[in-house]
Amino acid sequence: MHAQNHTQLIRDEAQRLGFSFIGFARAQRLDEEARRLEAWLHKGYHGEMHYMANHFDKRVDPRLLVDGAKSVVSLLYNYYTPQTQNDAEAPKISRYAYGEDYHFVLKRKLKSLLDFIRDTVGEVNGRCFVDSAPVLERDWARRSGIGWTGRHTLLINPRAGSYLFLAELILDLELAYDHPIKDYCGTCTRCIDACPTEAISPQGYIVDGSKCISYLTIELKNELPKDYQDKMDNWMFGCDVCQEVCPWNRFSKPHREPAFEPHPDLLSMSKREWEDITEEVFNAIFRHSAVKRTKFAGLKRNILFIGT
Repeated sequence: MHAQNHTQLIRDEAQRLGFSFIGFARAQRLDEEARRLEAWLHKGYHGEMHYMANHFDKRVDPRLLVDGAKSVVSLLYNYYTPQTQNDAEAPKISRYAYGEDYHFVLKRKLKSLLDFIRDTVGEVNGRCFVDSAPVLERDWARRSGIGWTGRHTLLINPRAGSYLFLAELILDLELAYDHPIKDYCGTCTRCIDACPTEAISPQGYIVDGSKCISYLTIELKNELPKDYQDKMDNWMFGCDVCQEVCPWNRFSKPHREPAFEPHPDLLSMSKREWEDITEEVFNAIFRHSAVKRTKFAGLKRNILFIGT
């Protein structure tokens, strides 16, 4: 009964904090996922994301991240917006980066949730994670039943699509656990067919990260490969193509998070204004944004590359 009650208390508080979905899974080693990750790394699909090969054991076993871990709590936070950039010819930016950096927004909420758990339940050992540590977040979300891994390898929730941030709590608290749901991609291959760089394997479920536009515009720090000169689909930061064509995103609803609203100038900038952007303008628009990750020089590199 304690596990059931604690689970419900956590679920209710997470929803109060604005999380769209929450699921619970038993903390254990991910043997099948470990084999897949090892094969993916062996093929070099992580490109220059060398950190993906670090801390392998911790990545596949949450009990190595939190002593005595019993549960992984997976949470989804909606960031979808129907707003788009006004100039159809302007270099494009992924929707997730329109507003304040999600790492900080979600981390604040997760810490509030962890404080609530400790205040309500008692002494609980736990840690918060938002895409910032060796955690296989999509696998845990799938195991907790709040979505399935689509052919594009993103998590899809049947009620809300895929424009969702993922976050986790790893706790040494026994909870009532959920179960995975069915994969509803069926025979659909729209994401595979639409990917501008053919980063998704022909059957899906595997992405060559080194070919992904998000990787090329954000993670890759060196010169962009000339082979991709005409394949970038005008993206200067990230890419939403596989999400834009996914039929499940017809269920996406606009987020209600003020922190994710774009800077007033972001969507109104023209192609010419982006091409002429100064470091001062960059810092003003992206002061609290995830775009700062690519830095001014990186964004200018991307804009120049797709504009030539």
